[in-house]
Amino acid sequence: MEAAINTLVNQFKTFAGNDGKDETLSKEEFKSLVTSQLPTLVKNGSDPAVIEGLMNSLDQNNDGELTFMEFWQLIGRLANKLGGYGQ
Repeated sequence: MEAAINTLVNQFKTFAGNDGKDETLSKEEFKSLVTSQLPTLVKNGSDPAVIEGLMNSLDQNNDGELTFMEFWQLIGRLANKLGGYGQ
């Protein structure tokens, strides 16, 4: 599990760092991460409406960017769904 967590953190930082700040994902960075790293788990991830909806559901402070903790919610949701544990 440590390797999986390390991968998640590194992928977040890699995509977040595209604009020079690796603490948050902009909408474009989030879209890039979703489409390249989660293509089968996030259906229609290249659709701007899907990205907008996901961003809105995850962005708790409504600043238009996702912190790692906000992004982590998506990972939890996807893991729940993949494992058959709920929505």
